[in-house]
Amino acid sequence: MNETKSESTAHPHTDDDRCILLVDDSATIRRSAESMLTNEGFNVVTAENGFEALSKIARHKPDLVFVDIMMPRLDGYQTTAIIKNNEDYRSTPVVMLTSKDGLFDKARGRVVGSDHYLTKPFTREELLAAIQQNVN
Repeated sequence: MNETKSESTAHPHTDDDRCILLVDDSATIRRSAESMLTNEGFNVVTAENGFEALSKIARHKPDLVFVDIMMPRLDGYQTTAIIKNNEDYRSTPVVMLTSKDGLFDKARGRVVGSDHYLTKPFTREELLAAIQQNVN
């Protein structure tokens, strides 16, 4: 049943392993993005809000963070600003996820330090392109 996974070397734990932190209050978005990225060999850590994300970024030191803009309590702008204002994590690329494709939202994301911007719903190719463009 899991034939394609057994053919590839899923999670060989080489230097190529990349840790991605995915922050979204939607369980559906988290599950689908986690599945897409895990199938590509990434180590994916998820968080459902900004507070959880901040503890997980310290623990897992991800290579890239995808963060939803619209979340309760600590939104994506605030979460990104905290990450980018921390000396230890300011070089970690942050890609903002949103269902709004407005110029104002993109500009505000840039102001708080986001490196990239994806509009939901996104494709597997868009997720991978964002990683490729932002992770060395």
